[in-house]
Amino acid sequence: MPLAAFTTIDSEDAARSIARAAVTAKLAACVQIEKITSVYEWNGLQEDAEYRLLFKTSAAAWPALKALILRDHPYDEPALWAVEMTDGAESFLNWIDTTATG
Repeated sequence: MPLAAFTTIDSEDAARSIARAAVTAKLAACVQIEKITSVYEWNGLQEDAEYRLLFKTSAAAWPALKALILRDHPYDEPALWAVEMTDGAESFLNWIDTTATG
C-alpha cells in the first residue's frame, strides 16, 4: 500500500538534499517541495517560513525512509508522519509501490 509521508524543514537546500537522497535510494517515487508558513507553539508562539516535503512512498520503503529523514533532519523534534493512500488512480498507486522499493 502506498503512503504519503510529510515533514517540514527550514531551508530549501536541506529540503532538496533529503528529497534527492530519498529518490536516489528508491525510498520515495517522488518528493514534492512546497514553501509554506508555519505558526506553532515551541517555547512560545513561533511563525516561520518552512518547506513542506511530501514523499510518495511504499509501506515497504517507509521504515528506511523514516530513518533517513530522522537522521538527516536538522530539527530537534522533526514533524514527520505518514498516511495510507487508500484510493486513487490504480496505475499511479502501483507506480509508487513498484518505484519506492527501498
